[in-house]
Amino acid sequence: MKKIGILFGQENSFPQAFVDRVNSKNETGIVAEFVSIDKVVQGEATDYAVIIDRISQDVPFYRAYLKNAALSGTAVVNNPFWWSADEKFFNNAIATKLNVPVPNTVLLPSKARPDDTNENSFRNLKMMDWEYIFKYIGFPAYMKPHSGGGWKSVYKIYNADDLWEKYAETGQLVMMLQEEIIFDDYFRCYCIGGTDVRIMPYEPRNPHHLRYAAEPKATGEAYKKLMTTVKNYVIALNRALGYDFNTVEFAVRDGIPYAIDFCNPAPDADINSVGPDNFEWVVEAAANMAISRAKAQKPGGDNLTWGSYIQSSAHGQLFVPEQPVEVSTEKPVEKKKAKKEESLAADKPKAKKAK
Repeated sequence: MKKIGILFGQENSFPQAFVDRVNSKNETGIVAEFVSIDKVVQGEATDYAVIIDRISQDVPFYRAYLKNAALSGTAVVNNPFWWSADEKFFNNAIATKLNVPVPNTVLLPSKARPDDTNENSFRNLKMMDWEYIFKYIGFPAYMKPHSGGGWKSVYKIYNADDLWEKYAETGQLVMMLQEEIIFDDYFRCYCIGGTDVRIMPYEPRNPHHLRYAAEPKATGEAYKKLMTTVKNYVIALNRALGYDFNTVEFAVRDGIPYAIDFCNPAPDADINSVGPDNFEWVVEAAANMAISRAKAQKPGGDNLTWGSYIQSSAHGQLFVPEQPVEVSTEKPVEKKKAKKEESLAADKPKAKKAK
């Protein structure tokens, strides 16, 4: 008997629905249940062929448990080794290599020095070229942690003085400054198993329970073309990063979808926020994916999903997808981008000290 377990925290609707859906399919030799932990011994296997992780991003004990389980043959969704190392700035860098549009973004050193460091620890760090950065990003802009989620420590920045004031509040957080995308449409997309995609109109400015109650503004052929492009981008990103259960958000400006957020190890799947139709889709897709992973699981082996970035890098390549992904040619205008970069380089100002 192969067991599929789900590890979760405060959420209620999805875990029970997932277990019920897997068991309702009556797959021979496969059963689903809530994960139960009474001991964690180094190198010892769990009773689970597959574990769907919905909480370890907030509970380090669970994260260590899942890594030990994965080492001993459990297929953990999502890969706990990869998402622990993943972060938003690196994701943006990956997107640029995939030709997926992302907002202009720069990385900022932490305002406060990390513990046990002093000025000698930063002898390689020059003064940041703030004037260049401001011209590249523009205002308004958003400042957010380079790693994290849940809209924690996210600031809207209106000008340089506003940045200095809010930057001073960030302490030892490593932040990134990002161009604001004034969007016409916004979509949140489930991706299950790397290929099953559900594109959901989404309004992040609405109260949480109304964010999925949105209607797209694009219509007709433009809408169909946009949906094809978004789906291609979702698959490309998840194939590169190796996520089995993820959401990708896109802000659409002038017909171009910009990937905004695509690192969600436990994306929202509560019926009260995503709505009945989306809930039904994600329960069914997750159940089918988990059953497939259970059937393929080899006891004691490596049953994790590794993104094509990791797999290709191991062979000395920067990034080569395992299979070609047809990505729409609807990208930011390259000539416009090149001209902007040339302009920035031409009138690049001298470094200016931060306040």
